[in-house]
Amino acid sequence: MKLEGKKIRNILLEGNYITEADLREAEDLAKKGRIDVIDHLLNEGLLSNDLLGQAMSEFYKVTYADLNSNLPGRDQVSRIPEEIGRKYRAVLFSETKDNIVVATDDPANKDLLPALQSIFKSKTIKVAYSLPEDIDTILTYYRKALETRFAQIIKEESRIAPEIIDEIFADALSYHASDIHFEPGEKEVVVRFRVDGLLQEAGRIPKAHYENILNRIKVRSHLRTDEHYATQDGSMRHANESNIVDLRISIVPTLDGEKIAIRILSHYVRGFTLSDLGLSAKDQQILEAVAAKPFGMILVTGPTGSGKTTTLYALLKKVNTPQVNITTIEDPVEYKISGVNQIQVNPQTNLTFARGLRSIVRQDPDIILVGEIRDEETAEIAINAALTGHLLLSTFHANDAATGIPRLLDMAVEPFLLASTLEVVLAQRLVRQLCEKCRISETIKRSDLIKNYPMVGPYFTDDEITLYRGKGCPACNGTGFSGRIAIFEFILVTPELEDLILKRPSTKQIWELAQQQGSHSLFEDGLEKVKAGLTTIAEVLRIAEPPATKSVNNNYGGGNKEKNGKTNVRR
Repeated sequence: MKLEGKKIRNILLEGNYITEADLREAEDLAKKGRIDVIDHLLNEGLLSNDLLGQAMSEFYKVTYADLNSNLPGRDQVSRIPEEIGRKYRAVLFSETKDNIVVATDDPANKDLLPALQSIFKSKTIKVAYSLPEDIDTILTYYRKALETRFAQIIKEESRIAPEIIDEIFADALSYHASDIHFEPGEKEVVVRFRVDGLLQEAGRIPKAHYENILNRIKVRSHLRTDEHYATQDGSMRHANESNIVDLRISIVPTLDGEKIAIRILSHYVRGFTLSDLGLSAKDQQILEAVAAKPFGMILVTGPTGSGKTTTLYALLKKVNTPQVNITTIEDPVEYKISGVNQIQVNPQTNLTFARGLRSIVRQDPDIILVGEIRDEETAEIAINAALTGHLLLSTFHANDAATGIPRLLDMAVEPFLLASTLEVVLAQRLVRQLCEKCRISETIKRSDLIKNYPMVGPYFTDDEITLYRGKGCPACNGTGFSGRIAIFEFILVTPELEDLILKRPSTKQIWELAQQQGSHSLFEDGLEKVKAGLTTIAEVLRIAEPPATKSVNNNYGGGNKEKNGKTNVRR
């Protein structure tokens, strides 16, 4: 949402929604092109959605309709015909015998009241303000199944391929899908979306129309339409009503035809900050303290799709100032960051991670991001860059934080070099986050909890425990989950761990020492998010196992502690 006009600015200040200093900082960042004013205020927790809604309703001189707290049902929404509801972005918020309240994000539209009066002729109509994202959520009630829309498009026989593609992209963006799969079979093509890490079927297309759809995607992605037996990779852009979305295209031949996989590079990731990722306060303090150092290595481990790059991007934005030169080499460059020099790996020109990193070091950088350490050569150059006065950030494939250190040693990195450059290793996974619009709490007995999940017994000590679940609503497509949040495992390299690295320790030895010094496992961090009402036990168990050691570590934060209680980060 854009903050336009002095009037809204004054309302935010005069209503004490934000401070002058916070607004000035947000406006300075907006001038530099880094982030929208409102996005910054929301991301930093300086302004909540409810307070923003109240401020905007004050601007329009109407009441505020909180669609999160008072979610209308499908029958209620359908009281306004789809054509009117979509055109004027209007939702029936409440209704009595004589009055109705209609929520919209554009109360200033002069045509809205006459259009509503033609529907509710005998009632007094009041207009209220709701946030655009809440209106979008409710408007999904009007959406028919994809296959129904496919059938209608095919029946009209006009622009079949373009319209089917547009409908698929519209649904994928609406459900915040990360990937779209076109999977050809003998008679039809299955379309599936990956939403919050899990695939779900979205619809089916008759096989007869798939070739035109495939060719259109190839043309828009600058791929060869006459090639059917080789893999092809490309990219394209798709414009919808509110923004432009970048898409990565991968096409591979299968027995029943060419399969398309499309990665959606979601625009909202660009606005992510460290506080959005799910870091605990102590973990964030550690990461920020290490990132403030002039040299050293920060390593993020985890499987593909665990959010490693997003974490590093959020960290880059934290340290990105006009006083430093930041250069990255990535494969691929997923999101452009203002003020950062980003290099794309290109095997055709022999621009690999190793060769690119050698060149970057000669570009007078202060901070370097290497998309992934894949081989011994890249590992060696990265370690030397961190040793010679650069802050180096990178990702690495390892199952947990403790495993990352032995794996680097196995890549012929000298122990004394690794011990003197590595600052922190963190592992992460993504768990589905409970939908805020339909989340409810339940109180259960500890004995009942242990019957279902015996491994969590040591982490819950009260006789009665409050847990949360999602009922399912239009906002989450009935799943009870909306979005994902990361769970983390931190290992801070302390002087004791430095000494241990020199002895080429095993994963078990590293983790035992790290746990003694306050590190917590992925599973333990996940349970903290369960207790906070962000996710469920089942969801944590889906991607993380209880630690091998039986002791429960409640001293989150890692590292040795000084007498004043602060984390002792190496200098």
